[in-house]
Amino acid sequence: MRPNPELRPPAVAGRFYPDDADALAADVEARLARAGRTARRHLAVMAPHAGYVYSGNVAGVVFADTVVPARVIVLAPNHTGRGRPGAVWSRGAFALPGGALPVDEELCALLLNHRLVHDHEAHRDEHALEVELPFVRARRPDVRITPIILGGLGLDDCLEIGRHLAEVVTRLAADVLVIASSDMSHYLPDDVTRRIDQRALEPLLARDPERLFKLVRDEDITMCGILPATAMLAYANARGASSAELLAYATSADAFGDTSRVVGYAGVAVR
Repeated sequence: MRPNPELRPPAVAGRFYPDDADALAADVEARLARAGRTARRHLAVMAPHAGYVYSGNVAGVVFADTVVPARVIVLAPNHTGRGRPGAVWSRGAFALPGGALPVDEELCALLLNHRLVHDHEAHRDEHALEVELPFVRARRPDVRITPIILGGLGLDDCLEIGRHLAEVVTRLAADVLVIASSDMSHYLPDDVTRRIDQRALEPLLARDPERLFKLVRDEDITMCGILPATAMLAYANARGASSAELLAYATSADAFGDTSRVVGYAGVAVR
């Protein structure tokens, strides 16, 4: 039997998170419970996308704090360099251990334009979007997802995409959560990472996408999800956001103790 071309198979199950359905569900539920949060409604969030042993507890805080509606847009960076700059997997489903998450084909069709196009290639081996999905499913089993990979875009492109998302969601009159997938600084000493990440978080928490984008680019901050984060802020601002909050922050040193070369992880909510 030929594989279904519209079913996106897991790329990092067994590496970034458990490939056994029961083990994955138990891992995610434990991290959500450990967060000890009461869920609130947010317009958008930013969550990390490393292996769960590194960033899973920060992701757990984000999703435990967040009411996940039936429709979710996930914006993730392009680590592979393949595919189109604004790549939407617009039909079918994303497979995970324990079952697939259906794509929100109606919302995807409404979003497609000159910036956002149907494209599978950018999604094939990309981990940044996939690792958010077990948490999304745990919080909302009947969720429909709109999966978007962003790469090679400038500031104006990201702002335009964010505003376009807001226009479509407003017109649809639907309850939609936008998730920006991003880690923070990469492979620096722990104290340097924390200082640099604090600089990047300042404009993010001020809901200033232009300043965030320019700071990260001008100071060569290795925040891999800068494009999703910029578009997410533009979306939230267009939807009337009035506040942003840092929900959690950690580095890989918090998991394994090695402070010489770490990655930073931040969880942010915008409402």
